[in-house]
Amino acid sequence: MQWDQVFASRAERMKASEIRELLKLLDQPDIISFAGGIPDPAMFPTDEFEAAFAGIFRDGTANAALQYSVSEGYRPLRDWIAAEMGKLGVPCDADNILITSGSQQALDYLGKLLLSPNDTALVGWPNYMGALGAFNAYEPAYDRLPSETNRTAAQYTEAAAEAGGRVKFAYMSVDFANPTGRTLTRAERERMLDLAEDLDIAIIEDAAYQMLRFDGEAIPPVLALDIARKGSIENTRTIYCGSFSKTLAPGLRVGWVCAAKPVIRQLVLMKQAADLHSASLNQIVIHEVATRIFDTHVTRLRKAYSGRRDAMLRALAAHMPEGVSWTEPEGGMFIWVTVPDQIDAADLLAQALRTQKVAFVPGRAFYADGSAGNNLRLSFSLCDEAAIEEGIRRLGLAIADAIAPLAAA
Repeated sequence: MQWDQVFASRAERMKASEIRELLKLLDQPDIISFAGGIPDPAMFPTDEFEAAFAGIFRDGTANAALQYSVSEGYRPLRDWIAAEMGKLGVPCDADNILITSGSQQALDYLGKLLLSPNDTALVGWPNYMGALGAFNAYEPAYDRLPSETNRTAAQYTEAAAEAGGRVKFAYMSVDFANPTGRTLTRAERERMLDLAEDLDIAIIEDAAYQMLRFDGEAIPPVLALDIARKGSIENTRTIYCGSFSKTLAPGLRVGWVCAAKPVIRQLVLMKQAADLHSASLNQIVIHEVATRIFDTHVTRLRKAYSGRRDAMLRALAAHMPEGVSWTEPEGGMFIWVTVPDQIDAADLLAQALRTQKVAFVPGRAFYADGSAGNNLRLSFSLCDEAAIEEGIRRLGLAIADAIAPLAAA
């Protein structure tokens, strides 16, 4: 059977993730990989999870953990999340929270909820490729966030009409963004709210890395700024996506959406139609562990990851040839490197793997239009400081080899 003849048109825009493919390199012991933006498994609170799982089967809650449950999610977990959101300046209750199977599922649901074919989504340039992958299935057009341009609401509206639809939302990873590590200032967040008001669109705030701040003062979430303007979460246009994947355990696939109740009600209907609810057992375990150790565990993560960030910045300064620049993030897991325009990072990766046994993610996949091939994303979360020093030394040699013919030309 010719399956491509029966697949929906949206399938043409669904591509394999370069990151998922590059994660396979982690199985090769001679490769130093800065490719996977994943937590260090040595940092997982395994003892606490073991105790939580054992407790469920010891204290009589196993039946509830193994049974079907409500689509909104485990109520004690939603209550805990609502309280944590309040600490961030987002007063809300459990009815403003939907538990999802990771924040990636939330992005898929929001694309389905908000996008019709040819509608426009405003995204970063570059942008988290997982968000682009989630949205691509709903056949949107893309335009650049206003932090990348100085265009007016009328200009965005005109461009969206030319693409065959209207602007529906702005997607923003505002703290230590994947892939750049960049954080939007408070002024930039306020300007985005101004533009969203003028366009009458939603804002999707991806807060996957928000808790991993190492330096500087925390900036209120966009949703908190929105509430400060509107007086209540029920009057806001911002949809906040959170996750336990970067703080507790990605394998349990537990995330959440925090938004006005009309949004949550629609997402609940999508949840019911898709997978009924996220795994009850995982939600209960996450709640048990979060209530016991969340703050102390996040402090431990910040200390470990900030040391690795510092080690990578020192190594870049020591080993990168002239003509290479990079970001200096205040948190998160990523550093974004820019090499001379004439170098394609995909070709550089092939060379670096072959000659230096070091891996990274080429930058082109993070651009909605596939442009800007001279960037690469490095993750510092998984390697210890000695491996970071050696890996960046190797990468510097690979980049120097790629630059050398340019200097001779």
